Amino acid sequence: MPGEDRNYIVLDLAVDDSWRAVSHEFARLFLNFNYPPTQDWFDEGFAQYFSSLRLGDSQAQIGGDPTQNLPWEHALPGQGSAISNSPKSFVELLDRPWLPVPDLFQTRPSSAGYPPMFYAQSWIVMHYLLNQNKLSEAGTYFGLVEIQKLPVEQAIQQAFGISAAQLGQAVKDYFHSLAWSPGPANTKPANAANSTGPVYQFPSLLEAGQVGSSVLDISDAQAQATIAEMLVRLPEHREQGGKELETIISDPKLDNAIAHRGLAWVHLERKEFDPSNDELARAMELDGRDPWVRYYMALVKFQAAQSNRNPIRGVSNMVQDLIAVVDWNPDFAEAHNMLAMARLAGGGVHAATDSIRVAIQLSPRSQQYLLNLAQIDLAGKRWDDATALLDRLKNSLDPKIAQAARKSLQDLPTLKKYGVLPQQSTSSQPPAATNPKPVPESSAGKGDEDSSSDQTAPTATEPVPDRRKVQFLRGKLTSVDCSQSPTAILTVRSGARTFKLRTDNYKS
Repeated sequence: MPGEDRNYIVLDLAVDDSWRAVSHEFARLFLNFNYPPTQDWFDEGFAQYFSSLRLGDSQAQIGGDPTQNLPWEHALPGQGSAISNSPKSFVELLDRPWLPVPDLFQTRPSSAGYPPMFYAQSWIVMHYLLNQNKLSEAGTYFGLVEIQKLPVEQAIQQAFGISAAQLGQAVKDYFHSLAWSPGPANTKPANAANSTGPVYQFPSLLEAGQVGSSVLDISDAQAQATIAEMLVRLPEHREQGGKELETIISDPKLDNAIAHRGLAWVHLERKEFDPSNDELARAMELDGRDPWVRYYMALVKFQAAQSNRNPIRGVSNMVQDLIAVVDWNPDFAEAHNMLAMARLAGGGVHAATDSIRVAIQLSPRSQQYLLNLAQIDLAGKRWDDATALLDRLKNSLDPKIAQAARKSLQDLPTLKKYGVLPQQSTSSQPPAATNPKPVPESSAGKGDEDSSSDQTAPTATEPVPDRRKVQFLRGKLTSVDCSQSPTAILTVRSGARTFKLRTDNYKS
């Protein structure tokens, strides 16, 4: 069960090799956090190849047909319910006519998903690339089609040095050259000594009994809260999980931070920010060392600002919470992303750039992170870098990302000329970009109720950009007067001159 903050895997340990049920999706998780965006066939081929992994006490192997020895009631991927004349494995399926390579590489899912041949062919192409040391060529190919936007057949020719038809024939020849075992998937082919063979055996990395473990004593209430915290992530079980969490916190003897942070997450999903903050405050009282509580406290501030189209409130506290979170888990991509946007809101363009680059490195497929990097580049007046990113993202398959990128490109000339953006409607705002400082609305006087229509206050029109010259001051901050909060007065000395700078509300 994937999520922006964590991914849940639940196994029935009473079943032998229960981990095989998630090996396919686990492989996709590896790709999402380790490899740039690719076409569907590559992802599916890698996931199918990885799911052929078999682990024993002393031996492990990979490379066999991942569909071999599936129970008859299980159909092949994309096949629907199994029927008597359906092929029982990828090897059988590949004895039928193949898709041309350009068609395979451009296949997108329909309402019914992918055709069965797509899965089988993706798997054998990945088998070929891995075992013929062609992954570097595949990387070159994706650079050509994903970044340079070359046509598929032209990219194949440049990357692999052969035509698409020749590549398809090479994969076919590779498939037919292998000695596929008709027996169980964990049986080594009889003539493996005379060929590369489809199955590769190697010693297990760890023998039985060598796996490290640790023990953390938790109460029954904490265990129940942990399961209920997972249940609320499933829409069909959210009500059940919420009731279990409420039952736990209603008993002072069972009350714990896990239950409160679970309820905070439920409120956050409903955009109920104040109740979410209340639950997190109680969780912090119960366990001030829980990094998840600090993460969710930052997340509430972040989502509230996005939802209300306002600046982030308490940005300094948000930065401190997120620094603690990434110290606890340096591989937490979303925490680095939020830290970048908080630092940008606080005016730290360079620090924001450092944080968003870490997030992109940890999650290279997130186009939202790339969009955020473009917004940071715009704030830092790195026009060329921002334009190059936005040009890539304007053709994104994600309509929100594409719309935001096109809007940023449209506003770029105004931003470069005047240093500010025209006020934007809520519907056109980027999903996670920092909003420009709002233009104050002039207060219209109230006319008499019986005034004629032409005497009423004019309707608000879109304000023009502020065309005043942008000026800068470098000096020494000598004092800050917050005696009449939220008003603040800063005294700054620059050379022989002293300036007093006043803000009506230091929080904004």
